[in-house]
Amino acid sequence: MKYRFLIIWLFLPFAVSAQVLGGRQSYGFLELPPSPQITALGGVNVAIQGNDLSTALLNPALLRPEMGGQLQVNMAGYNGGIKYGHAGFGMYAPKLATSFAASLQYVDYGNIQHTDVTGNVLGTFRPADFTFQVTASRRYLQKWHYGLTLKYIRSRYFDYRSAGLAADVGITFSDTARGWQAGLVATNMGTQFTKYSATENATLPFDLQIGISKRLEHVPIQLSATIHHLHQFDIRYAGPDLREDIRIENGDTLRAGGGGIDNLFRHFVLAAQWNIGKYLEVTGAYNHLRRQELSLPERRGLSGFSLGVGIVVKKIQIRYARSWYQRAIGFHHIGCSISLQQWAGIGIFDKR
Repeated sequence: MKYRFLIIWLFLPFAVSAQVLGGRQSYGFLELPPSPQITALGGVNVAIQGNDLSTALLNPALLRPEMGGQLQVNMAGYNGGIKYGHAGFGMYAPKLATSFAASLQYVDYGNIQHTDVTGNVLGTFRPADFTFQVTASRRYLQKWHYGLTLKYIRSRYFDYRSAGLAADVGITFSDTARGWQAGLVATNMGTQFTKYSATENATLPFDLQIGISKRLEHVPIQLSATIHHLHQFDIRYAGPDLREDIRIENGDTLRAGGGGIDNLFRHFVLAAQWNIGKYLEVTGAYNHLRRQELSLPERRGLSGFSLGVGIVVKKIQIRYARSWYQRAIGFHHIGCSISLQQWAGIGIFDKR
């Protein structure tokens, strides 16, 4: 019976992936990295080994008991003056043998001028997106963890409003003796129950991801590799005025063929994390899809690369990250986590 349960968790993501093969998507802000740790990891990672609460947003199975009592706040300045933030709190219930977390993420687009079709200014409006998330994670046998995240999503753009529900399902397999961890996650499975307009026919930004991480034995470095969009091989984009080998399908502009090696590597995000001494942590990553899609052909610079640094002690974690989208365009991310368990004994139920 227990193996049947495990098989269901392994194959559930494949069963639901058919709902979003192609077409336009709503709630793209769900793919924004909510914390500097995630920004430094290239935005995608399902098997990282660490004690940062926000990694549970990458894969709910990464939520662990030692994150109980962790309170985290993150802020980022995005392109175009857009600001967004994230706050989360972790808990652990020994009697239930379950880890819990709750978090809120919002995007503030600032004041935007409201005009009519002739350009007359009618006032201003303030678009916003936010999502509230609840995560639960448990251990299975000795080396397996599984988790579930439920999301309530709200979006408002002037008179256009939408609400939806989504879920992430993930598992990890850990071999701590050898420093290995593997993860699998299906993200943003769900639907809109209130649409922006009656004629809208959009899907959520579903993704199926798999990854692995390895702590080196004699060097304090952790390497990781993640493959995203497993359910859709060709994820390239090209404008109709740039390429001849393209087709337009369901409103999307796609390449008709070729470039198989480049397309394959667009699914990969590679990262490395180096612990310098006891308290300093440096993280770097490379996202090939981001580099190929956003960089200028003649001036690529550091497009697709990200870098982060963290000061990590028992009672507090302070992190900063920068990600380069184009040669001169990137964004900064800063965050702080404090352990309420260490400071005040808060965050683990049934423990005084």
